[in-house]
Amino acid sequence: MDASLRDFIKVMKALSDPNRVKMIKLLQRRLLCVCEIQEALGLAQSTASKHLRILEEAGLIAYSKEGQWVNYRIADGAKNPYVANLLGNLRHWLEDDADVSALMMRLPEINRETITKG
Repeated sequence: MDASLRDFIKVMKALSDPNRVKMIKLLQRRLLCVCEIQEALGLAQSTASKHLRILEEAGLIAYSKEGQWVNYRIADGAKNPYVANLLGNLRHWLEDDADVSALMMRLPEINRETITKG
Protein backbone atom coordinates (compact mmCIF):
# COMPACT_ATOMS: atom_id res chain seq x y z
CA MET A 1 0.00 0.00 0.00
CA ASP A 2 1.27 3.46 -0.97
CA ALA A 3 2.30 5.71 1.96
CA SER A 4 -0.22 8.34 0.86
CA LEU A 5 -3.09 5.85 0.94
CA ARG A 6 -1.84 4.53 4.29
CA ASP A 7 -1.85 8.08 5.73
CA PHE A 8 -5.38 8.66 4.45
CA ILE A 9 -6.68 5.38 5.90
CA LYS A 10 -5.04 6.09 9.28
CA VAL A 11 -6.86 9.45 9.54
CA MET A 12 -10.18 8.01 8.42
CA LYS A 13 -9.92 5.12 10.90
CA ALA A 14 -9.07 7.56 13.69
CA LEU A 15 -12.20 9.56 12.87
CA SER A 16 -14.42 6.47 12.63
CA ASP A 17 -15.19 6.42 16.36
CA PRO A 18 -17.81 8.82 17.82
CA ASN A 19 -15.77 9.45 20.98
CA ARG A 20 -12.71 10.40 18.96
CA VAL A 21 -14.75 12.80 16.81
CA LYS A 22 -16.13 14.36 20.00
CA MET A 23 -12.57 14.70 21.34
CA ILE A 24 -11.59 16.58 18.19
CA LYS A 25 -14.62 18.85 18.53
CA LEU A 26 -13.70 19.59 22.17
CA LEU A 27 -10.05 20.25 21.31
CA GLN A 28 -11.10 22.64 18.57
CA ARG A 29 -12.46 24.83 21.37
CA ARG A 30 -9.53 24.69 23.77
CA LEU A 31 -6.53 22.85 25.16
CA LEU A 32 -7.58 19.96 27.42
CA CYS A 33 -5.92 17.41 29.70
CA VAL A 34 -6.94 13.75 29.89
CA CYS A 35 -9.00 14.27 33.06
CA GLU A 36 -11.05 17.02 31.37
CA ILE A 37 -11.68 14.82 28.33
CA GLN A 38 -12.68 11.92 30.62
CA GLU A 39 -15.08 14.18 32.50
CA ALA A 40 -16.63 15.58 29.31
CA LEU A 41 -17.20 12.18 27.70
CA GLY A 42 -17.71 10.01 30.78
CA LEU A 43 -14.86 7.67 29.85
CA ALA A 44 -12.41 5.67 31.94
CA GLN A 45 -8.88 7.08 31.95
CA SER A 46 -7.52 4.07 30.04
CA THR A 47 -10.21 4.42 27.35
CA ALA A 48 -9.64 8.15 26.96
CA SER A 49 -5.88 7.60 26.73
CA LYS A 50 -6.30 4.90 24.08
CA HIS A 51 -8.48 7.19 21.94
CA LEU A 52 -6.03 10.07 22.37
CA ARG A 53 -3.13 7.85 21.30
CA ILE A 54 -4.98 6.85 18.11
CA LEU A 55 -5.72 10.50 17.30
CA GLU A 56 -2.10 11.46 17.98
CA GLU A 57 -0.71 8.63 15.83
CA ALA A 58 -2.94 9.77 12.96
CA GLY A 59 -1.53 13.29 13.30
CA LEU A 60 -4.85 14.85 14.30
CA ILE A 61 -3.78 16.01 17.76
CA ALA A 62 -0.57 16.81 19.57
CA TYR A 63 0.36 17.11 23.21
CA SER A 64 2.80 18.95 25.41
CA LYS A 65 3.73 18.55 29.05
CA GLU A 66 3.35 21.47 31.42
CA GLY A 67 4.32 20.51 34.96
CA GLN A 68 2.00 17.72 36.08
CA TRP A 69 -0.37 18.27 33.13
CA VAL A 70 -0.30 16.71 29.67
CA ASN A 71 -2.17 19.14 27.44
CA TYR A 72 -3.77 18.01 24.19
CA ARG A 73 -4.48 20.30 21.26
CA ILE A 74 -5.39 20.11 17.59
CA ALA A 75 -2.31 19.34 15.47
CA ASP A 76 -1.00 21.63 12.76
CA GLY A 77 -1.44 18.96 10.09
CA ALA A 78 2.24 18.82 9.13
CA LYS A 79 2.47 15.08 9.89
CA ASN A 80 -0.20 14.01 7.38
CA PRO A 81 -1.39 15.89 4.26
CA TYR A 82 -5.03 14.93 4.87
CA VAL A 83 -5.17 16.19 8.44
CA ALA A 84 -5.28 19.95 7.83
CA ASN A 85 -8.04 19.59 5.26
CA LEU A 86 -10.20 17.28 7.38
CA LEU A 87 -9.70 19.34 10.55
CA GLY A 88 -10.59 22.50 8.67
CA ASN A 89 -13.85 20.96 7.49
CA LEU A 90 -14.60 19.26 10.80
CA ARG A 91 -14.45 22.67 12.49
CA HIS A 92 -17.73 23.48 10.71
CA TRP A 93 -19.26 20.02 10.59
CA LEU A 94 -21.49 18.58 13.32
CA GLU A 95 -22.07 21.91 15.07
CA ASP A 96 -25.82 21.20 15.10
CA ASP A 97 -25.44 17.58 16.29
CA ALA A 98 -27.27 17.13 19.62
CA ASP A 99 -24.39 15.28 21.34
CA VAL A 100 -21.79 17.78 20.15
CA SER A 101 -23.97 20.75 21.15
CA ALA A 102 -24.49 19.29 24.62
CA LEU A 103 -20.73 18.80 25.03
CA MET A 104 -20.03 22.38 23.99
CA MET A 105 -22.57 23.66 26.52
CA ARG A 106 -20.84 21.68 29.31
CA LEU A 107 -17.29 22.57 28.29
CA PRO A 108 -17.04 25.86 30.24
CA GLU A 109 -17.87 23.97 33.47
CA ILE A 110 -15.14 21.36 32.94
CA ASN A 111 -12.02 22.42 34.78
CA ARG A 112 -8.98 20.33 35.69
CA GLU A 113 -8.58 22.07 39.05
CA THR A 114 -12.04 21.07 40.29
CA ILE A 115 -11.82 17.57 38.76
CA THR A 116 -8.55 16.71 40.50
CA LYS A 117 -9.69 18.11 43.87
CA GLY A 118 -12.91 16.05 43.83
